[in-house]
Amino acid sequence: MLARHASLFAACATFCLLAASAARAGEAEIRQAVRALAPELRVSSISKSGPPGFMEVVVEGPRGPMVVYADDKGEYLLIGDLLEVKSRRNMTQERMDKLTEVKWDSLPLQQAVKVVRGNGQRKLAVFSDPDCPYCRKAEQEFVKLDNVTIYTFMYPLESHPDAPRKSRLVWCSKDRGQAWLDLMLRGKLPTGKDDCKNPIDDNIALAARLRIDGTPAMLFPNGKRVPGYAEATKLEGLLNTSQTVAK
Repeated sequence: MLARHASLFAACATFCLLAASAARAGEAEIRQAVRALAPELRVSSISKSGPPGFMEVVVEGPRGPMVVYADDKGEYLLIGDLLEVKSRRNMTQERMDKLTEVKWDSLPLQQAVKVVRGNGQRKLAVFSDPDCPYCRKAEQEFVKLDNVTIYTFMYPLESHPDAPRKSRLVWCSKDRGQAWLDLMLRGKLPTGKDDCKNPIDDNIALAARLRIDGTPAMLFPNGKRVPGYAEATKLEGLLNTSQTVAK
């Protein structure tokens, strides 16, 4: 009996070693293929969770992570969404959502303009530029939401040279939330000084760390991020399903 168990254990150990070896097979070739095609990218992980015959490859670049697929010889690289037909799931998007999720508790909310509607129970964070047309459209959708607290990180883009001044004027206002709404919804620029201590440079650095390079960009408590403008009906669904804080 002991001999039999020892034999089974040895077989299992051999199988595990072979599986590990197979997982490593081709990794050097895949890294070489990525390096040849896009030397600015860095391979951060290679796993066997891709489609049959392919490996999932996560690469890191200036604009954040990206998921591609490669055969184990590094002869083919596949870029695009992997869809599971039966469940209609976008496997690539699900993986990207996980790779780019933001821990809500790590956000420095004290650097954001806070607007509370209703009981404020639901949470949403937004990176927004005062001179961004789609940010203004987003604010028009936010007005349709109730029972939500919106934290706006003012993030002036380099393409809008006057946006930093407008952001500082909002931050230096007595009522920042109202000043922000007046600017974005009614085009009313705050009056007063713009030389108070402000978090605008810190917000720009934060956006760089989170790899946010466009506005608006929305973050939810469960870590999900949504780039770009979204209508209130879509936001309602996202708010209702994303209030569990990602740990």
